[in-house]
Amino acid sequence: MSAMDTDEPQGVVLSSGAQSGLSLSLHPLPILNISEHLTRLKLQTNSNSPFVLGALLGTQNGREVEIVNTFELAVEPGGELVDHGFLVSRRDQCEPFQCHSQLSDDDPFADKQVFPSLEFIGWYTVAPRPTPRHIALHEQFTGYCSTPLLLILQPSITLVASSDVNAQNLPFKAYEPTIELRDRKSRSVFIEVPYNVETGEAERIAVDWTARGGGSGTSLESHLQTQRAAVKMLHDRIMVLVKYVTDVVAGQAPKDHATLRSLSALIASLPATENNAFREEFETEYEDVQLTAFLSSLTKSANILNDLVDKHLVMTSGGNGERGPGGPRRRGMGMGMNRDRDWDRH
Repeated sequence: MSAMDTDEPQGVVLSSGAQSGLSLSLHPLPILNISEHLTRLKLQTNSNSPFVLGALLGTQNGREVEIVNTFELAVEPGGELVDHGFLVSRRDQCEPFQCHSQLSDDDPFADKQVFPSLEFIGWYTVAPRPTPRHIALHEQFTGYCSTPLLLILQPSITLVASSDVNAQNLPFKAYEPTIELRDRKSRSVFIEVPYNVETGEAERIAVDWTARGGGSGTSLESHLQTQRAAVKMLHDRIMVLVKYVTDVVAGQAPKDHATLRSLSALIASLPATENNAFREEFETEYEDVQLTAFLSSLTKSANILNDLVDKHLVMTSGGNGERGPGGPRRRGMGMGMNRDRDWDRH
């Protein structure tokens, strides 16, 4: 089915002069879901153009439509037919009860609604443009929705930088199905539907949280990951220079004296890390850091042990031990002071 993207255009999209009367809003979650679906299939199939197919969930009020969420779909062996059993099971989990009230109380999907306020409103795929095969796929969804929308992710589209969140600067295009009459014959075609990106407060927080790395770790971890990426980039560039010099020495690359002079000046500006005085100072600093960490750990262990001894003495005294103005005397602290006096005498 991946050959869908290679079909010659058959004019299944009406010219730009035709306009749709839909007012379409696209939420961020479907954008993230479809992008993740494509990326995952690329890695799983080791293909740059895997067949991506999924359903769109949203709400429709007259000619106002919102695409709020998605779920993935399966296809029959051969890739030409949608797995309708899988689609129905997923749809029944998401749609409100009143849309499929024929479900009995014993039905496994009767109490497992995931998105009870959403309904099936269309499907999505990945392709450069709609083709006749998309028309054939579209007809398989008309039994679930009278006019299912089509949302296409176009990874190869040229993006235009814009600060306007509602501008059509995303690699997505939405299409509404319609019927065209030509030469006394009718055929199914698509009309492109302009859309706005609708973002609620909760979605803005979630998208920002995802962009910042989500729950992947603390700010220190994020900083270390940034540093690691920078070091890796530096290493890659150094390896390019090393390979160039190696090829020049081996006679496999022409000599560029300007480049070689720049490399020589760069090497001369580097610190002499193999100098004996540097190594000695570095090892001293390293030992000091290690000793500080060891002393910190030892102090923490001593404090824990002292608290344990105090609790043990309180429990074993049975209330008969010497008591001070504030309760039982902290014998552990006294023992520690006696030990200090013994060490001073030595």
